[in-house]
Amino acid sequence: MIILKTSRELELMREAGRISHLALMAGVRAVQPGATTMDVNRAVHETITSLGGKPSFLGYGGFPAAACVSINDEVIHGIPTKRRKIQEGDIVSIDTGAIYQGFHGDNAFTVAAGETSQRCRELMEVTQRCLELAIAAALPGNRLGDIGAAVEEYARSHGFGVVKEYVGHGIGSEMHQEPEVPNYGRAGHGQRLRPGMTLAIEPMINMEGDGVWKDKKDGWTIHTASGLPSAHFENTVAITENGPVVLTRP
Repeated sequence: MIILKTSRELELMREAGRISHLALMAGVRAVQPGATTMDVNRAVHETITSLGGKPSFLGYGGFPAAACVSINDEVIHGIPTKRRKIQEGDIVSIDTGAIYQGFHGDNAFTVAAGETSQRCRELMEVTQRCLELAIAAALPGNRLGDIGAAVEEYARSHGFGVVKEYVGHGIGSEMHQEPEVPNYGRAGHGQRLRPGMTLAIEPMINMEGDGVWKDKKDGWTIHTASGLPSAHFENTVAITENGPVVLTRP
């Protein structure tokens, strides 16, 4: 069931989104060659709690951290550790979520540690643009297929793959709600978008191919089948009568 949010609930989600955004940016600033993925997680966790929020991810389904920190071929759900050091040229995807008075904000960003390859820079730029195009398509009266088609068409036009096994989602008083928000689809098809819907839109774009696999050792980390890098950008978006409003921005 899709839950439409009241104006008061959207206010709470905007604050949750603000906290999650600031935590995400703290994590991005912590990405430096030689830093550990736990350093990134610590920056995220401390920011969320200092602003009066709670980490959405910590303990969710048994996940042991406040942030997912995924490096290079790790698409999503990377578990931070004190042993994993970030290397020069790595691209690091950080996913954060915050709870404020029972409502969630969820966002992600991919950043390079120092200098990286031109193709990695292009991958990050294209993925971020995919998110912008997806948000622009999130208009009342449009359909979920319009969001997915915007992502897929732009990514493939640059020779990149689109992750299909993991998708965006509705969000609100629970981190994952209906509907699913795929990064592929046919324009004009799927669930119609209505004011009051809130969506976590999150393109996951691979340098090569669509395929992914789950690490059986930790039960969480998703890798590209190609072994090449992936990028991930995400915002929480409210559908309003006046168009999409990004809740995970100041």
